[in-house]
Amino acid sequence: MSERSAAPGALVLVQDLVNTLDLESGADTLDTADGRARFGLPEGDAAGVESARTLREALRAALLAHAGHPPHRGVVPLGTLLAKAPLVVTVDPADGSAALAPVDRGALLSRVATAVAEGVAAGTWIRLKACEAADCHWAYYDRSPAGRGRWCSMQVCGARAKMRRYRSKRPQPERAGTRQEPKRATEPQPGPGGS
Repeated sequence: MSERSAAPGALVLVQDLVNTLDLESGADTLDTADGRARFGLPEGDAAGVESARTLREALRAALLAHAGHPPHRGVVPLGTLLAKAPLVVTVDPADGSAALAPVDRGALLSRVATAVAEGVAAGTWIRLKACEAADCHWAYYDRSPAGRGRWCSMQVCGARAKMRRYRSKRPQPERAGTRQEPKRATEPQPGPGGS
């Protein structure tokens, strides 16, 4: 929401794709020419945009799982999508360094598959999460020491969640017209030998 911790390396592509949809307002940057161009989606490629949306929701479901949420129904599993984006190991002849590279370098799915693989190898993939707030689910990189962050912004989503929890624990004020009559105390009954 208001603050964002950028993911390291290529995972920023995953984070940016997930964050193309603002659940609170309903705005989807994939509906704009600039938004599509940012991800290499050609103008007029309706099928490509729909594939990007499917990929975005599969990524969001995986990031929610990183935060401890149960699997989402009705979402194509991310592994199923990434299986369609083969990667190859490339070796630099000059220094012998190796890296993963997509077979189809221009395709969004292949670039995302590369980013995920690099994140897994670096140990950073599991820290890319989706905000716990149901009206947010914004992707953020969890930099908390224990890796137990729950919200994209403690000042916005975290504060809202804590306020809701606080309000749910407070006694609710009586509403007009629903006041109950106080219970009447029973008069003490005289005991043995009393009058």
